[in-house]
Amino acid sequence: MTTTYFQNLIESIETLSIEDQDYLFNLIRKRRIEKRRSEIADNAQTILVDLQRGKAKVGRVNDLITDLLQEDESSLE
Repeated sequence: MTTTYFQNLIESIETLSIEDQDYLFNLIRKRRIEKRRSEIADNAQTILVDLQRGKAKVGRVNDLITDLLQEDESSLE
């Protein structure tokens, strides 16, 4: 998006009453929160499917580091 677009958008919002601006900001905030929740749920579902298919593992951070180091060492061979 261009700077002009944003400038026009801001100017349009500034023509609203303070109450309407507050309502708009809260509405946008709530929609962003819902969108993020949906993304998290989608990611969780993908992970569950990957776990069932054996494409993902459950473990601690130290386990992940060990796996990554082993992969790195085997790529050097």
